[in-house]
Amino acid sequence: MASRTRLAAAAAMTATAVLLAGLTGGTTASAATVPASATALTATGTTVTSPVTTASPAQAPTPFTAPGRTLKLGAKGAAVKALQTRLLELGYVPGKIDAKYGGTTMSAVWAFQKVQGLKPTSTVTARTWRALENPKAPKVLVPRGKPDRMEVNLTLQVAVLYAAGVPKLITHVSSGSGIPYCETAVWDGKQQRFCGDARTPTGDYKTTWRRSGWHKSYLGQLYNPIFFNGGIAFHGALSVPLYPASHGCVRLPMHVAEILPGMLGTGVPVHVRGKFRR
Repeated sequence: MASRTRLAAAAAMTATAVLLAGLTGGTTASAATVPASATALTATGTTVTSPVTTASPAQAPTPFTAPGRTLKLGAKGAAVKALQTRLLELGYVPGKIDAKYGGTTMSAVWAFQKVQGLKPTSTVTARTWRALENPKAPKVLVPRGKPDRMEVNLTLQVAVLYAAGVPKLITHVSSGSGIPYCETAVWDGKQQRFCGDARTPTGDYKTTWRRSGWHKSYLGQLYNPIFFNGGIAFHGALSVPLYPASHGCVRLPMHVAEILPGMLGTGVPVHVRGKFRR
């Protein structure tokens, strides 16, 4: 029994190493899976436990026959597992492949629907199933960009992580609301007032510093932030709605923010394009 346990642990570590190779100079596999509760190495050298599964999609998706069953949030069973498995294969992040349709899978469904030109909804109907059978790749925002890069599509509210020129992770996001704000917070030991335009500027940047876990800023709490434009960062948030809602950062679903630091290194290009229309 102990021998089997050691073999299983070794297999999990190998899978994690393959996944993380994409943006750290290693060899990229056509498909790599991180099992639930695998550990990933962050830029600070610490390890975090990843509760999700992700994959590097191959250039051409494998044939897929949709179950065709309408799924709503809270659904369970084989059709949900087929949905999660297909999203994973295509580079989206549905969370654990557990045959349970919860919030993590819904955020992946939203991202997929937006990339396919469908109105995002939590209900999976025939239109989404058909798109899963014949999916379109995300629109490339920077055709001559570096093979390893992050692209943020403000129009669709989607971010795509590329490794070796291939979409490795595609996620739903929520960027700056564009609504001017003034917030009062205690900062540097005294109460201060901060105002801004809540905008996520378009442009070309690079990832810089980061923090592990919850990081307190003068505008709130950021989970696993990776900064790329001054005080603007990719970070996990408890609320990532279907519209821009942040002060300017790019909010990520929590399960995506859990694994991104192990996949996105420092100095990686970040390209922000588009404009959300309400």
